[in-house]
Amino acid sequence: MLKLYFTPATCSLASHIALEESGGRYEAESIDFSKQEQRSPEYLRVNPKGRVPALVTDRGVLTETPAILAYIGQRFPGSPIGVPSDAFEFARIQSFNSYLCSTVHVAHAHKRRGSRWADDPAAIEAMTAKVASNMSDCFDLIETSMFAGPWVMGETYSIADPYLFTLASWLEGDGVDPARFPKVFDHRRRMAERPAVKKVLAAIDA
Repeated sequence: MLKLYFTPATCSLASHIALEESGGRYEAESIDFSKQEQRSPEYLRVNPKGRVPALVTDRGVLTETPAILAYIGQRFPGSPIGVPSDAFEFARIQSFNSYLCSTVHVAHAHKRRGSRWADDPAAIEAMTAKVASNMSDCFDLIETSMFAGPWVMGETYSIADPYLFTLASWLEGDGVDPARFPKVFDHRRRMAERPAVKKVLAAIDA
C-alpha cells in the first residue's frame, strides 16, 4: 500500500488530494515541522532531503510533487486523476506542474525560507518584500495565459488541478488578493467543493 508523508499547509496537499481522488488505498502520516520531525533520523531514512511530500511505493520512495502527481496519475489511469495517454497532452500537464514547482513555489518560499538563499538579514527582508509582487506576476500569467478552464487543462480534471489549488491557497498569506484572478479564484472555490478535497482537508484539521 502507498504511504504519503505530508505536512499541513505545504505543497504535499496536492499529492494528498490526488491520492484521495485516485480511489486507491493509501496511508498518510503527518510530519511536524514545528518539532523538526523532517530532520529526524527516522524521516531522513525515508527522504534524505528532509522535505515533504514523500511517497513510499512498493518499488521505492518518490519525492518532488510533479513526480508524485505523475506517478499517481499513471498508476490509476481510470480514475478522475488519471493522466492522458497522449504524449503531448501529458507533457502539457507536466509543463504546467513544472512551472508551479520551479517558479511559483520558489517565489512563495522567499517569504518563509529566505535563509536558503542569503544569510544577511537585510537581504532576507528584501526578498520577503518582493514575495507579493512576484506571486502576483506568477498568477497573472496563469490567469491570462496558462489556465484553460474550467479546469487547468480544459474540460478534463487532471493532476494539475490539486496542485494549482494548493499553491493558490497561499495567496492571502503572501499578501495577494486572490479575487484579482477570477478564473483561479473560481477554480479554488470549485476545488474546495469536491468530496476528495473536503475529506483530505477534514483529515488534516482533525
